[in-house]
Amino acid sequence: MNTSSQLAQHASSIDARRFRDTLGHYASGLTIVTGDDDGEPLGFTCQSFYSVSVEPPLISFSVMKTSTTYPRIRSTGKFAVNVLAHHQHSIANQFARSGTDKWAGITWEPTSSGNPILADSLIWIDCTIHAEYEAGDHFIVVGAVNELISADAGQAEPLLFFKGQYRHLQTTD
Repeated sequence: MNTSSQLAQHASSIDARRFRDTLGHYASGLTIVTGDDDGEPLGFTCQSFYSVSVEPPLISFSVMKTSTTYPRIRSTGKFAVNVLAHHQHSIANQFARSGTDKWAGITWEPTSSGNPILADSLIWIDCTIHAEYEAGDHFIVVGAVNELISADAGQAEPLLFFKGQYRHLQTTD
């Protein structure tokens, strides 16, 4: 295992823009991580989301340490992940902005634990925080799944992000 000084030395030789551009060749879905802080809905756009374990059911996402929203979600001990459908790209943009009313014009309803679920999300997963790890300039958050649903997933397509742009699935027959 590398020491933190070895990692720092190696990382300094990698150009940040080149790193981002290279990893931009990996297509990912887009999510909105949401929470509720004493009746106030919270949320942020997140593209670093994945399943961790089936037994027990665990998921994970990564969030920048500079996020002002995540610490408020962390303090509640719970969150939901809303996987966006292709037509929700404007919502991804809206929740990615700082200093604006992210919830303006957004239709949502709470899960049984009170976390906001965005209308028309492809799927949603309600969780409690299981673990959190520091990793460079991000936190890796692991959630224990309490409740989940897919909203007519057979009809909708996911919102994808690839090479810095939203993308659409193209089916081949």
